[in-house]
Amino acid sequence: MHLIPNQEEVVTVLRETGALREGHFEYPTGLHSNEYLQVPLAMRYYQYQRMLSVGLSRLLRANPEIRAIVPQLSIVTPMTGGLPVAYGVCEAMRAQQVYWAERQYDAEPLRFRQYLEPKAGEQVVIVDDILRTGARLAELKTLLESRGATVVGLAVIIYQPTPQTLSFGSLPLYYLAKLEARYYAAGAECALCKRGLPLEKVWI
Repeated sequence: MHLIPNQEEVVTVLRETGALREGHFEYPTGLHSNEYLQVPLAMRYYQYQRMLSVGLSRLLRANPEIRAIVPQLSIVTPMTGGLPVAYGVCEAMRAQQVYWAERQYDAEPLRFRQYLEPKAGEQVVIVDDILRTGARLAELKTLLESRGATVVGLAVIIYQPTPQTLSFGSLPLYYLAKLEARYYAAGAECALCKRGLPLEKVWI
């Protein structure tokens, strides 16, 4: 095992824990895909949570600008699903703090808990388990910047871009593995539908 897990090592963990599955899946967006990934299934196991989080922290520390601000750095995640990664990265880096955004109902925007507000000029790395469309990460970035924080990086365990993935411009993006799933429009354009493979609807 490398100090920073390589692509093959990460994918092996995902497959062994059932986090990465192959088949014919329909996402809530309507897109069909040959792969479905749930990183939290791998993060159930302490040894893998530790391996993946520490590996991601080492990628971040390799950036001298981020390494220089670690004592003042905040690790922030959208929703609670990214907390195992965020706490693991914070512990390994010895960063200042972890906090997260949330929403009470799906139609509501992300918000911070009462009395929890970023400070003006606070330097932040946004952390999550996966980047697919990037919609929640972009929403969190906007929320942080509206409160005066400075987002200095985006770090995820898995980068799995889709045709709808947003661009984060020049913001540094760190990830342990990139998965190139195939995506299809539902119906006649879906090669998996044409092959008659059973369809399973999944949650993001």
